[in-house]
Amino acid sequence: MKHEIISIELTPLLVPFKEPVRKFMGEGEGGLGMAIAAEEAWLGGDFVICKLICKDGNIGLGEAFVWLPESGVSPEQIVDSIKNGVSKQKFMEETGHVIAIKDASFEVKENEVFVIMGLSGSGKSTLVRCINRLMEPTRGTVFIEGTDISQMNGHDLKELRRHKLSMVFQSFGLLPHRSVLDNIAFGLEVRGESREKRRKKASDTLELVGLKGWESCRIHELSGGMQQRVGLARALAVGSEILLMDEPFSALDPLIRRQMQEEFLSLRAKVKKTVVFITHDLVEALRLGDRIAIMRDGQIVQVGTPEDIVSRPADDYVREFVKDVPRGKVIAAQAIMEKPSAVIGSDQPITTAIEKMEKNGADLTFIVSSSGILKGTLTKERAVAEKDNGSIKVGEIANQEFPATSPDTPLEQCLQLVAEGDTPVAVMDKERRLLGVITRPVLLKAV
Repeated sequence: MKHEIISIELTPLLVPFKEPVRKFMGEGEGGLGMAIAAEEAWLGGDFVICKLICKDGNIGLGEAFVWLPESGVSPEQIVDSIKNGVSKQKFMEETGHVIAIKDASFEVKENEVFVIMGLSGSGKSTLVRCINRLMEPTRGTVFIEGTDISQMNGHDLKELRRHKLSMVFQSFGLLPHRSVLDNIAFGLEVRGESREKRRKKASDTLELVGLKGWESCRIHELSGGMQQRVGLARALAVGSEILLMDEPFSALDPLIRRQMQEEFLSLRAKVKKTVVFITHDLVEALRLGDRIAIMRDGQIVQVGTPEDIVSRPADDYVREFVKDVPRGKVIAAQAIMEKPSAVIGSDQPITTAIEKMEKNGADLTFIVSSSGILKGTLTKERAVAEKDNGSIKVGEIANQEFPATSPDTPLEQCLQLVAEGDTPVAVMDKERRLLGVITRPVLLKAV
């Protein structure tokens, strides 16, 4: 049984509503000097790993301290003044602060892909940065494997980021003056591993993401999709149990983006990781996520499986989101299957089958063994034709050719099965036990 890896309960996270700090001092691959703050760094108030664009034009990753402008009143002083139902706009006008996250609580299970989806400004990227404390929650808790990371000191937090958590950014964050292999090995280098060991791990990961043969190339020689694979490989190489992926495919062209989604799904089958995936694309969320959290104005509106989100939207906001989603691609057979009108044991006589079908108003019965294994079907017409031979058991004349599918089959794939005849589609498990049936009217209504 999967257990919780990440547990989050955040009451308001407030940030000053002022222009981002554009300059800070930092030391990294680009050298020491004035630099332009990357998006993921400017709201932090501590040393963070961020992109440095230095005066000499070099770009690198390093630790930097960000100075925020004076905000007058700190978030901690006004967090209790948030009223129920107050809008972000009104609160900002009154206090000069923005409610970035409000009452966001959820758990992420082991080896789960948990997708956080929302429009721009909904708070999804802010939320994921609270997981590794690139941003500090004003109030609330973030537990990773039972440990509250908000109580960690600097050393423990650094160890957590080096060994437990890896992050993949939308902007890749690659080092242009390094080779592909050295980019992948960068996290291992920061961790202090030997050159031989880190290059071996980087090579293995390179092959895993399909970039074998590109080890010595520079970043500018790669396509956008290949660069994102390097970013993913860098996160995988350190062996972290948890991957935080902030819109990793959104900067790619649609065709390359779809290819990366397919590769991500393929990679997931090979490498078991707990993933928190950020996206603004509902189709991507439905395709990749085991569960999805939909955010609006800093709050989580609904958490559920893709099927839950599409078939049981929590409110009009979610309903508007999913109205154009092809339901047949998302909803599985088990969601609409019904109890069969008639089921009979394979050792029963024909007369019993006829009586049962007449009683239930059915034109067909499913025939099962004593252990529930589906043996076939029998129509009422065929049973009546054979009734004079009362010694024959229904299992002996069962039709063994009938439409069948698994419970997790998308409804879209079931359409062809019902189009071929009037027989209900049998939904069976791996042992061929009958779980339910899908009739044509129910299927057409569902899609």
